[in-house]
Amino acid sequence: MLNFLKKLFSSAPPPDFNSMIHEGAIILDVRTPREFQSGHIKGSKNIPVEQVKSKLQEIKKWNKPVITVCRSGNRSGVAKSILLSGGVEAVNGGPWNVLQQQIQS
Repeated sequence: MLNFLKKLFSSAPPPDFNSMIHEGAIILDVRTPREFQSGHIKGSKNIPVEQVKSKLQEIKKWNKPVITVCRSGNRSGVAKSILLSGGVEAVNGGPWNVLQQQIQS
């Protein structure tokens, strides 16, 4: 509970997604393939959230930080937690279309 409160009231600045991408971070879209096909960030990879744990070794081989995205930010938050617990540097980018606008501006 204390960690939750710390995060809730943390004054840490949000990640600089443009810098992360410029430095090689991979955008991992954890929506279903059908959702991904309906629109996604150019260059992003699609691994549905249900498969992230089973694909952890493959993701680790990327040897890059990962920005997770989905439709609302919920599934990407779950994926971020799975990746962090597996030793992968990861941040939740939230909704894919919001991140797309942020990195294009």
